[in-house]
Amino acid sequence: MSAAPLETVDPDIRIDESSDIDRPWVVLVWNDPINLMEYVTLVFQKVFGYSKAKATELMLDVHLKGRATVSSGSRSESEVKVFELHEHGLWATMQQD
Repeated sequence: MSAAPLETVDPDIRIDESSDIDRPWVVLVWNDPINLMEYVTLVFQKVFGYSKAKATELMLDVHLKGRATVSSGSRSESEVKVFELHEHGLWATMQQD
């Protein structure tokens, strides 16, 4: 009967505690000259389920600061949200936080 091999860790290899896998992805919406502020607010409510107050706050960030972080999550969740925002005519991107 043979024993299972033991896994060993090379002491010279350091594991990065803040690995890229653990970092969430964020969805950014950018200001544009096309969409009305009320429309952007409605899209945020529809896509993310935000209250009117939260959606308005984010819309004002987009309008006044040029962009707003509207959500965070896994890469696949963020990709879906960016796609949905594009479908509604908003300028959106994603990046790892």
